[in-house]
Amino acid sequence: MHADLSRITFRPDARYSAVLAQQGRVQLDADTNEQTAIQLYQARVTATDLIGQHGGPAADAGFRIDMTGGSRELDDLSISPGRYYVDGILVESYRPQPGVPVPEPADAGAKDDEKDGEGAAAEPPATWTYWDQPDAYRDAERPEDRLPTQFPYLAYLKVWERTVTATEDPALREVALGAALPDTAARLKVVWQVLPLPGGELEIEGDDSKKDPVRKAFQKWVAEQRRATARIAVRSERPDHADDDPCLVKPDARYRGPENQLYRVEIHDGGAAKDATFKWSRENGSVTFPVDGLDGTWVELATLGHDDKLDLDVGDRVEFVDSAVASRLEAHPLLRVEELDLPGRRVRLSEEPAQHVGRRPELHPYLRRWDQREGGRAQERQTKKGAAGQLKNGAVRVEEGAWLPLEDGVEVYFAAGGTYRSGDFWLVPARTATGNVEWPTDAARRPLLQAPLGPQVHYAPLGWVMGEKTVSDLRLAFKPLAGEIAAASDEELAAEEEARAADAAAEAENEPADVASAGPAHGAALRSQTTAEAESLTEE
Repeated sequence: MHADLSRITFRPDARYSAVLAQQGRVQLDADTNEQTAIQLYQARVTATDLIGQHGGPAADAGFRIDMTGGSRELDDLSISPGRYYVDGILVESYRPQPGVPVPEPADAGAKDDEKDGEGAAAEPPATWTYWDQPDAYRDAERPEDRLPTQFPYLAYLKVWERTVTATEDPALREVALGAALPDTAARLKVVWQVLPLPGGELEIEGDDSKKDPVRKAFQKWVAEQRRATARIAVRSERPDHADDDPCLVKPDARYRGPENQLYRVEIHDGGAAKDATFKWSRENGSVTFPVDGLDGTWVELATLGHDDKLDLDVGDRVEFVDSAVASRLEAHPLLRVEELDLPGRRVRLSEEPAQHVGRRPELHPYLRRWDQREGGRAQERQTKKGAAGQLKNGAVRVEEGAWLPLEDGVEVYFAAGGTYRSGDFWLVPARTATGNVEWPTDAARRPLLQAPLGPQVHYAPLGWVMGEKTVSDLRLAFKPLAGEIAAASDEELAAEEEARAADAAAEAENEPADVASAGPAHGAALRSQTTAEAESLTEE
């Protein structure tokens, strides 16, 4: 979550059920956000316990997959509208329909012609397809985005959440506050993507034409995707340059920053340690600059920042991003700011951004600033394995088993033997009041290794595509718990059942011995005869 936050305080193991505001106290974003996190956690755990890992309502289950011919002379998949739950997260596949504008008077005649069938507008599609699904941003020109040509393959649902600010969605900004003020609250958006998985990547045991072996193989694949072996620890140590500015902070402070910060350490390039890199930000990666235009390496920005702390300077590392890049969890080279044109609100980057990024204004391109620098304070100390802070494509190389300095006494440690995934991140609050960072420690105050906070990705199988427009549906469905109200209450029904049992027992006790020994059929015949005699006497 790239947002301007003070810290994240939600801890499921603390078992807090609510946040209670106290009178006369300062209001903090962390408290409000923790209340939201508690409610989401409770709702999603409850939904998972009742529904299971995934499932949709039987009357309106969405994400049915059908194989169709594509308009690009490529295979395509249709995605039915409806609702589905994945690990308790509600995912909806309804396609918004365009609104109807008020007609102009001059268009009245045209409307009459349309009623007669002349020039009638085509009906908008009611379903999403693989190529136009809203959050996947599939590109037919990129071979890695195309559907497999070999059958069978699995169509699965990938779900996660990402932060959206007014940089990407200008409608979130309250224009009445004026352009000089920053935006207000951010949003969490549920991102869903229908993606293909070649059948050869699944270790299917048994008949792959049956659903259960495919589902079990997919569960193993998901477990492998979720396996996070990267762990880090963070500490603050009094840096060597602490005596250069003794009056800014306490002389014995280990964190030497002049302000409270929320550091973000995020994996940029994934893979093994020798290939992995990371980037970091002292503002949780929340410093962004909306892009108004792109001309080669020159980028025109809507603003250059609100103050010296949140602006751009020559030497800064920036990431050229838009909604498609953010939703696909892609990592692009971090570019260097080479020149500033303050009157024109332009910056010149070290390289031209990739051709498929930032060219579409409707995707709201922007620059995200990161705070690592070549030759900065990160290189003032040496590690056992070499110079800390050595950059690769603008990001810092991962070095395991050594403390790597970031800035102002903040150091990060990568545990040995880790595998890294692009986008994994950790958050580190640093506070001037304590001159330290907030990080879990043991009884001896040694920093503890921690797994990434996110992103938390969730998966569900949808369809086993076997070719020739044949798809085996792998979804699950559930029915509502509600039913018709009974004619009597549970207590009344129980009392009636007890009365019937008592009557049956009394009847059995009063039954003649010869009737009981003759068997149930003969006993029933005798009882019918007795009833008939009683009725005849009544008639007389």
